[in-house]
Amino acid sequence: MLLDRLTRTEHNALRMAEIVGVLAKYGLAGWLAAIPHTAWLRRRLTPSRFHQITEMSHEVRVRLALTALGTTFIKFGQVLSTRPDVVGPALADELSKLQTDTPPDPPDVVGQTIIDELGKKPDDLFAEFDPVPMASASIGQVHAGKLHDGRRIVVKVQRHGIQEKVNRDLDLMAGLAELAERYYEPSRGYRPVATVRQFRKVLARELDFAAERRNLEQFARHFGKDSCVHFPEPVPALSSRRVLTMERLEGVRGLDVKVNPAAGITPDELALRAARVYLKMIFQDGFYHADPHPGNYLVLPGGVLGILDAGMVGRLDEDIRDRLESLIVAVNHRDPVRLTETVTAIGSSPPTDPEGLKAEVTDFVHDFADRPLAELDLSAALNRMTDIIRRFGILLPPEVALLLRTLVVLEGSARQLSPSFSLAEVIHLYVREHGVGQLWRRFRRKVRRTARDWDRFLTDLPRELDEIMKRFREGKLDIHHEHKGMERTVNRLVRGLIAAALIVASAMMWSMNTPPLLYGLSVFGVLGYAVAIWMAFWLIRSARE
Repeated sequence: MLLDRLTRTEHNALRMAEIVGVLAKYGLAGWLAAIPHTAWLRRRLTPSRFHQITEMSHEVRVRLALTALGTTFIKFGQVLSTRPDVVGPALADELSKLQTDTPPDPPDVVGQTIIDELGKKPDDLFAEFDPVPMASASIGQVHAGKLHDGRRIVVKVQRHGIQEKVNRDLDLMAGLAELAERYYEPSRGYRPVATVRQFRKVLARELDFAAERRNLEQFARHFGKDSCVHFPEPVPALSSRRVLTMERLEGVRGLDVKVNPAAGITPDELALRAARVYLKMIFQDGFYHADPHPGNYLVLPGGVLGILDAGMVGRLDEDIRDRLESLIVAVNHRDPVRLTETVTAIGSSPPTDPEGLKAEVTDFVHDFADRPLAELDLSAALNRMTDIIRRFGILLPPEVALLLRTLVVLEGSARQLSPSFSLAEVIHLYVREHGVGQLWRRFRRKVRRTARDWDRFLTDLPRELDEIMKRFREGKLDIHHEHKGMERTVNRLVRGLIAAALIVASAMMWSMNTPPLLYGLSVFGVLGYAVAIWMAFWLIRSARE
């Protein structure tokens, strides 16, 4: 049985007993009693074995239980806080408060980790290295130092043994998720197996400091020409999977700007600048920093915004960005039908009740439609929409759920700096300023992709036709056809092929700027598209007749 396999070793059995005991203490283990052949588990669930805590809300008890279970479960709760579409906005908000209180590794352990990873002692690698950490978290701790060339740096060192501990806990967590999904029907709506599987991927990235180094390098490329934003520069020669050496940023902490006029920027200006930086990351780059709380902001000399901690990032492909833009257009136009269609298209599972979803979305639009942008609470709107999505069984892709949570945190952080801040208004202005140019750039990318797809199709076509003819000659090709209306069908097929060829040729001329040009566009490319569109309309109309 699954549970027997999970508890085969003494360590795993003891850890499983500890997990069950903590869940039971906080009144969260009732579902385990339904699992067959687990008498020892049921004995641990009897209230006489512990003081059961049930007077607090369910959300608070979940947070306290995860805190008591340590690093892996705390990180799991933090990841769940980005999935209000799975756990609901109330629990997601409570889990966002999770903090770890683990003592740092002692200096000799830190030194040995650096030797194992970089091959030398800290004193040989750095001109200065402070063995006492300046900050400590669940996965790593940060030490101040200086390079031999005089640059001030920080060294992020992974906790000793954390990888092995996390892997053991993940195996037990995956087993519990499988048991819950198999034997406890109410849990299936939370998709525990898929959720734990996604968490394993997220945590694997966070445990790989080389991935964080690459994130910093990518942010530097995206903002290389922007003198108002700065990310720490990593030192690749002194970095590895468990050690990350990077530039030390020194300035005024985000929230301290409110009481420190020497920062050179007002709280309102900082909130606006941070929001615009995030909108660029999301809508232009498709690669964004996913932890926008004020503790990760520094105001550097000259009013430059420094952004720390690139361990958690989000990525958005072209399709998702297109759908997000459709979502914004639908909200701006107060169009519940289009908004419902877009939400359904974004989700990776269909709604359980499409008509009920449409009615809820219509109410949502009417409730928020008449408010001025400056007064619109985007966080409340996103939380309500997420709750609607969850209640109708739509599962959002993890990257979309992370983005929605990032926007909620971004607005909350900005309002800590500037109480009158409106992220909805900033998004509206940003889209007005950049929307046309951005759509044009994306359209050109789509044209180039379409041209490549058609080029590949036309390259493969002779080989595919040859294969068809070969099968035909060998008598292995079955064709089922009727002669009704064959002439019209052939005519439509020929025109369709001509239209397709025109699209391919026009796309190539457009992407290569084939002269003559008018307003920077290939004249023949535009004419080809126009003729192809006309033929497409003709084909659609003739098909309907």
